[in-house]
Amino acid sequence: MHVTSEQRLDDGVLEREFTLGEVPGILWTPASASVSAPAPLILLGHPPLGLRRMYPRLVARARQCAADGFAAATIELPGSGERPRRPAAEQARADLRRVMETGEPVSDEIVDALILPLVDKAAPEWQAVLDALLSRPEIGGPVGYSGGVISLGVRLAVVEPRISAAVLFAGSFVPRAVVEEARQVTIPLHVLLQWDDEGNDRQAALDLFDAFGSPEKSLHAHMGGHTGVPRFAGDAAARFFTRHLK
Repeated sequence: MHVTSEQRLDDGVLEREFTLGEVPGILWTPASASVSAPAPLILLGHPPLGLRRMYPRLVARARQCAADGFAAATIELPGSGERPRRPAAEQARADLRRVMETGEPVSDEIVDALILPLVDKAAPEWQAVLDALLSRPEIGGPVGYSGGVISLGVRLAVVEPRISAAVLFAGSFVPRAVVEEARQVTIPLHVLLQWDDEGNDRQAALDLFDAFGSPEKSLHAHMGGHTGVPRFAGDAAARFFTRHLK
């Protein structure tokens, strides 16, 4: 892992941009993290809109993590930001926009083309980054995952045993194959759902929650659209991680 820039934010959080191979990312560590007291780690998921565009939301979430004693990290997803475009994904997005504009139902073929290649490529990248992060002396386990794309969170919860708990954001399309994978998830889950999310199939989100095999899972549904998540929802998610990662 090659650190490309480093700055100390005004609340004492150390922010480091890095690259691991072709994958850019950002690591935030609280001032309290040290070799003698390594911080647990939370991986911050986000939609494939590019790190620069998502940065204000990500740094706010990272600062909340640091205030609770956690390190946080995120990476640029395949095909996003300055990473090479993925023509098949671009076509799938165009197909999705077309059917949503015309009011047609979104087919399984479009959802699969949009989501499954992203998950297949991003999950191993996250695991490689996790290897590098956990080799740093100021960062330790356990590890949590927080955010979307929810299908990526499902895959990581299945294949990555170092992830001990996850906060998942409903609100993206979910392939049927991922719903089947969800039955293998056994870690504690805290799922956020905006009840009136204009881009989300509410019933699909409920079906995915029902499919999760976790003995401990909770669904937190709030009225409002995709960007209307109430502030107290973040407080509840923070308490979830404090309970399971400390």
